[in-house]
Amino acid sequence: MASPQSIGYTGLIYKIAIPSPLRRVFDYLPLDSATHLDPGTRVQIPFGKRRIVGFIIGEADHSELKLSRLKHINAVLDEEPLFPPEIFNLLLWSSNYYQHPIGEVLSAAIPGKLRSARPLHPQKMFWRISKKINSKIIEQLTRAPKQKALIELLLPSEGLSKQAILDQGFTQTVIKSLQEKNFVESFEQQAPKTITAKPPPKTNLKALSLNNEQAAALDAIRKTENKFECFLLDGITGSGKTEVYMQAMQDQLNAHKQCLVLVPEISLTPQTVDRFAERFDCQIASLHSGMTDNERLASWTSARDGSASIVIGTRSAIFTPLSRPGIIIVDEEHDSSFKQQEGFRYSARDIAVMRGREESVPVILGSATPSLESLHNTELNKFSYLSLSERAGGASTATMTVIDTAETILDTGFSDQLLFKINQHLTTNNQVLVFINRRGFAPILNCLSCGWIAECKDCIAQMTVHTKPPSMRCHHCGNSQRLPSSCPNCQSLELGTLGVGTQKLEQFLQQRFTSFPVMRIDRDSTRSKKKFESMLDEIRSGDPCVLLGTQILAKGHHFPAVTLVAIVDADSGLFSPDFRGQEFMAQTITQVAGRAGRAERPGEVIVQSRHASHRILRLLSESNYVDLAKLLLTERKIAVMPPYAQLALIKADGPQLKATIDLLKQIKSFSTQLIQQSESTISSIGPMPAPMEKRAGRYRSQLLFKATSKPIMQRFLTQLVYQIESLKVSTGVKWSLDVDPQEMI
Repeated sequence: MASPQSIGYTGLIYKIAIPSPLRRVFDYLPLDSATHLDPGTRVQIPFGKRRIVGFIIGEADHSELKLSRLKHINAVLDEEPLFPPEIFNLLLWSSNYYQHPIGEVLSAAIPGKLRSARPLHPQKMFWRISKKINSKIIEQLTRAPKQKALIELLLPSEGLSKQAILDQGFTQTVIKSLQEKNFVESFEQQAPKTITAKPPPKTNLKALSLNNEQAAALDAIRKTENKFECFLLDGITGSGKTEVYMQAMQDQLNAHKQCLVLVPEISLTPQTVDRFAERFDCQIASLHSGMTDNERLASWTSARDGSASIVIGTRSAIFTPLSRPGIIIVDEEHDSSFKQQEGFRYSARDIAVMRGREESVPVILGSATPSLESLHNTELNKFSYLSLSERAGGASTATMTVIDTAETILDTGFSDQLLFKINQHLTTNNQVLVFINRRGFAPILNCLSCGWIAECKDCIAQMTVHTKPPSMRCHHCGNSQRLPSSCPNCQSLELGTLGVGTQKLEQFLQQRFTSFPVMRIDRDSTRSKKKFESMLDEIRSGDPCVLLGTQILAKGHHFPAVTLVAIVDADSGLFSPDFRGQEFMAQTITQVAGRAGRAERPGEVIVQSRHASHRILRLLSESNYVDLAKLLLTERKIAVMPPYAQLALIKADGPQLKATIDLLKQIKSFSTQLIQQSESTISSIGPMPAPMEKRAGRYRSQLLFKATSKPIMQRFLTQLVYQIESLKVSTGVKWSLDVDPQEMI
């Protein structure tokens, strides 16, 4: 009887991952016997009737397939792996931890341009003189001085690129004329790699003096001596966290190391780049989704080859390879933007910690409102806790007042007390920030006769009324409709709106405070980068004005002239169906409040609420975020919820709710068997419709798993995923797995 080994092919094969939902690798024969391929190298392979780009994962000396069924690699696209071993190992870990196909993980970690068969360093056209050129021929070109000058330029070189020739003032016509005479010839070769990084500054002339807390934090970071340690820098707004970042970065730059800085939003990237450019004399690369494919590739390449000493980016920048890694900084580490919500659902913050461990570099997680997970890790001594409890530069912490609006008649969302305060601050030449986390004119359009409410046809959600341009829009799926002239239910002309959004508040404030400009800053008004930058410049001028906006204003902006922050409606997160709702709300209020009184002028924060006695608001106004976080951690521990447990959420969506529920019931059956076999303590909730049952025309259901041990959860999920893949899923139904979900809605 033949052994299993003899059934397949024995010899060198490569294990290759492809960007697809398939959770497996494929066996291929080498292109030739002389070429050895390391893990992380891109290759072009035949796959069915197509040629696609795959990644070498490893090699083996045996395949379960017969030789006749194995295909050869078509082409090798990289001279060396795109990722150093540390990053490649990090990507393998990410694939396993988040239970996502390795091919899609690797594809997500590179710029879009490299997902095709494009080489990292493509061949470029060069020109050189032909062998027939001699001094006699050159003398004959006296009547063509441009051609003669180009020949003389090319003579001492082995070849110049077309762009280099054009940069010297020559035209394509001159090149073509010499080519037709066979005086010059073209050839292709890979452009030489050049490292253009400037030497780091040797002095710290622009560095600010540190207060005692800042100095202690910096000393603790320096004591790592370039070894891995994760620091949670818990600093109240305005406490000078960025200065600590920059002085820690300066140490790395002085040692010719690179710095990777993650920020949560695209809007914060330009201002961070500008601030660092003023401070550091080195090349800075930025990486975010607002860049073109060519720009993103150029920045990624400059980080990989070491040209850029500082790399600043959003979530996906965490996978950017560095040739000389020195430090990783995650600013606003609590922000949910660091968690990818579609496809490969990873947490950039958590991967930053794993990367620091893999590359043996320090990691700083900074925030004025640290996540409960990070605070818990300091209690377990996994992270080192650094506190900045005082504002830098002598600025005082803003006072907070909660106004009870339960029995108050509001004027377009404002109480008389709040309007008085706004007028008081404006007339004393200060700036006022009005915050409401709701864009548009009003969240509801209704009929005053029959009670009809405008709802999105593709989501279980109301349509938001917009005035610029006049329309109704769904903020969940993007569906847009014209405003109706009459009620579609009873044909009444009496239509009205309920609630307020940024556009309605803008209109009211412009009419109420005619002497002062009102600047609305939300996703609708900042689509133009230039317009957003011009508004920020106007704000920074310090002239009195009203800033009105959503969470865009809450993240990382420094407005020295703002002395009053007004939070119009603080109730949205108090009773959220998401167990993280109160944590998110407390973080938002604290972050927004931190925009007030950041310079020498004292700040004031006013919060309007119909539930003014709620413990969350009471603790924030009477104590601080840290005390509130301790209370929430105690409640999470009693309820055995993160960070005292791990969650995994399986989501299903499809054209019918029943089909999604049926799929999750089958998965639940598999999971019950696995839990019983392993005698684990994993529990499950569901299947059930998602809190937002219908979105973008698709019905959504979910099945939640909870375990107190991450290793147990990981083993369970690995087995469960392979069981799920054996299921025959109904047409149009899709499923996904979210490990450590940040949003449950």
